[in-house]
Amino acid sequence: MWIICMKEWRQFFSSLTGYIAIILFLLLMGLFLFVFPDSSILDFGYATLDNFFSLAPYIMLFLVPTITMRSMADEYKSGTFEILKTLPLSPAKIVWGKYIGCLLVVAVALIPTIIYAVSLQQLSAKGGIDVGGTTGSYLGLLMLGAVYTSVGICTSSFTNNTVVAFILAAFVCFLLYSGFSAISKLPVFAGGPDYYIGMLGIDFHYKSISRGVIDTRDVLYFLAMTVVFLLVTQRNLAKR
Repeated sequence: MWIICMKEWRQFFSSLTGYIAIILFLLLMGLFLFVFPDSSILDFGYATLDNFFSLAPYIMLFLVPTITMRSMADEYKSGTFEILKTLPLSPAKIVWGKYIGCLLVVAVALIPTIIYAVSLQQLSAKGGIDVGGTTGSYLGLLMLGAVYTSVGICTSSFTNNTVVAFILAAFVCFLLYSGFSAISKLPVFAGGPDYYIGMLGIDFHYKSISRGVIDTRDVLYFLAMTVVFLLVTQRNLAKR
């Protein structure tokens, strides 16, 4: 499994695509947080990273599929999937190896953003940032990345076209993040099952963790979503 993990890691950073994807992610976040006047945290008058944690899930809709789109699609296209199948590796080990490799890349992309928190802490005249809320938000962002990564690998296992894998992953992640929240706001569900429909979406649990309170239900939700998509991927590989 770890051989597959390292292979995935090296594959992503073996071309400029990997570096460009991470640089663009950090550049976009920097522009939104420090340059664009409508979202600049320097104009708030108090130290907070709320804008970062509200924008990051949408920008990650493009970052994570970029990382995962080649995970299985390239194996099909280049014919190396047949070689993988001849190795003493079960579909579960292949899937989890690729998943961990891609998730490590996502974590590497998020680590430099800690400088935003450090900068705000240093620039703050008094009080500083909410350390508890910021820590919870980063944990939520990592769990969000874990779900996005499992979705990306799952969609990549259905096609040998990386562009199709990217589009499918971005679309499914967007539906999971915002779809249930949007449906719950329809007038027909008002005052009834709207709350429970909203609970099915990632947005509900991500915002819950971002408050700085780690609820077991939120953690179990993210774990369950991740495992479900990885099991679908595993089943798909077993059929080939």
